[in-house]
Amino acid sequence: MTITRVAGNGGLPMINVSNDHADAVISVYAGQVLSFTPKGAADVLFVSDKAYYAEGKAIKGGVPICWPWFGADPEGKGRPAHGFMRNRMWSEWETRDNADGSTTVILGVESSPETLAIWPNAFRLAMEITVGKTLQLALVTRNTGDAAFTITQALHTYFAVGDIAQTTVTGLEGTQYLDKAADGNGATKQQDGAISIASEVDRIYLGVPAEQAIVDGALNRTIRITSSGNKTAVVWNPWAKIAAGMADLQDDDYTRFVCVETTNAADDVVSVAAGSEFRLTAEYSV
Repeated sequence: MTITRVAGNGGLPMINVSNDHADAVISVYAGQVLSFTPKGAADVLFVSDKAYYAEGKAIKGGVPICWPWFGADPEGKGRPAHGFMRNRMWSEWETRDNADGSTTVILGVESSPETLAIWPNAFRLAMEITVGKTLQLALVTRNTGDAAFTITQALHTYFAVGDIAQTTVTGLEGTQYLDKAADGNGATKQQDGAISIASEVDRIYLGVPAEQAIVDGALNRTIRITSSGNKTAVVWNPWAKIAAGMADLQDDDYTRFVCVETTNAADDVVSVAAGSEFRLTAEYSV
């Protein structure tokens, strides 16, 4: 096993992991996995070639962390969408080798006067990343205050695909979803069959099973997602018009990824009691 710490794009601190099973790149900034490449295979994750690597900016791709809210500011105070963890520096808390040849890296953030000014709750947040035959992620929220708080959150994962036109998402057949795309008005609909993407898709699936899969015809692979701690999942692809309007995406990048996000979103609100913790987990295998 090899762990190297380097200055990555924009001078941001990165951790490179290489073991007998896979290679990975982890950004300490944002607590974000940017690459997971099983040995002899293609990268499971997508990162835009035009992504920003600068403090205060979110990195477009990999596994951004939305916390302590998903989507717009729930209190309408003008705070940034998707919370304040995907654009700040984290700390490296622990690295270790495991008996199965995998490697675990734990990054974290604790509440500070700065975070308390944004969100008045004491916390200790950890991102546990295990790189092995699979990529295992656990976002662990500990309430270090003396009163319960509530959160919504997401592992906003960008999965690399060979061609979105040859890609389907399975495992959500028959599930109700909130349609958040421009023409959806947030209406509830039911998924009929596998999900294929031929226009903007922005959906919060409700009451989801623990497993989904991305069937990638162009790369001839299936990426399996197994999660716990969530009742919702988000499927997102901006399609051509929105992608063209994003400065940190190439115009045709929408053809190369799909976001299938493990979430506590919409009414899937988590209450974390004082002194307790909550784990949101996802595992990705090919």
